[in-house]
Amino acid sequence: MSMRGKLAAPFLSLCAVALTLTLASCETFSDNSLTLTPAVPATTPTVAEPGDVKYYPSDEPFRLGTEHFNRGNYGIAERYFRDAVEKAPRDAAAWIGLAASYDRLARFDLADRAYASAIKLGGETTQILNNEGYSYMLRGNYAKAREKFLKAYQREPNNPTIVNNLRLLDSSNRFIRRNSE
Repeated sequence: MSMRGKLAAPFLSLCAVALTLTLASCETFSDNSLTLTPAVPATTPTVAEPGDVKYYPSDEPFRLGTEHFNRGNYGIAERYFRDAVEKAPRDAAAWIGLAASYDRLARFDLADRAYASAIKLGGETTQILNNEGYSYMLRGNYAKAREKFLKAYQREPNNPTIVNNLRLLDSSNRFIRRNSE
């Protein structure tokens, strides 16, 4: 036997064993359909294509702004609300929070801009009318404050915040008197 024949015999035997094992593991299907099951489970890619990744901005700056505003930390609230509108410029609620913070810091020029941005996004809502009324009351412009509060009141006459703000405006207007001493 030649060298080629000596090498070919074990190779052919190995192929015959592999073919036998493959045929032995096949199943017969009565409906002539074959279902293939992968030997290795499919893997999901760990790195997505940049176009497939969606960015969902966090509401953490808005939440912290609201928290600090409610605590009376208006400077810190302003910083967080400003961060919120920079990250999500189409968030009307963040603009309203920023405007209210500016009001409490007596930065009325910036408050007016923030209210204007909120109105562009969501229209002139009852909340914005009420907040603008409060802003004008803080400035001492009681006529303009009354106008805004009444417009808000016409929309929601049972809103307790608006009713309280009108009462506050009435009492503020009555008790501002100068001493004539």
